[in-house]
Amino acid sequence: MPDRHLIDVHVLLVDGEDLLLTERRDTNPEFDGWWHLPSGKVDAWESVLDAAARETEEEVGVLVAPSDLRHVHTMHVSGSGPEPRLGLFFEARRWVGEPTNREPDKCSAVRWFPLSNLPERLIPYPAAGIDAYRQGLVFSTRGWNRETALV
Repeated sequence: MPDRHLIDVHVLLVDGEDLLLTERRDTNPEFDGWWHLPSGKVDAWESVLDAAARETEEEVGVLVAPSDLRHVHTMHVSGSGPEPRLGLFFEARRWVGEPTNREPDKCSAVRWFPLSNLPERLIPYPAAGIDAYRQGLVFSTRGWNRETALV
């Protein structure tokens, strides 16, 4: 059993009622062609806000000021990889630039979807975070023996 938890950041770029998603390009067919949010792991030297801003720029090429990120959900996850993780979800409604695919080796498309009509092939972990965001839940767990969600 791993002796640590990773910290992931996920950014919900929201334009009106639309959400930006990226389509994974992956050698693992389990993930190839599935949609997800701009996201990534927090590096040891950075804050979660700096990590969220960095990942958004690296993946979709837009600049988000850390002060424009609003924490909307935290999820404690087991089973989404080899180590448990704490996922922090941030909403951004302001940024500079137009979203583009900045990682064509990892991503095959960048597209806006209505929050009310997201694609079926959405990776379950970010899908659960998006769903919690839409419900206004601040905290949830996923993949543990005892599931909880708090308002």
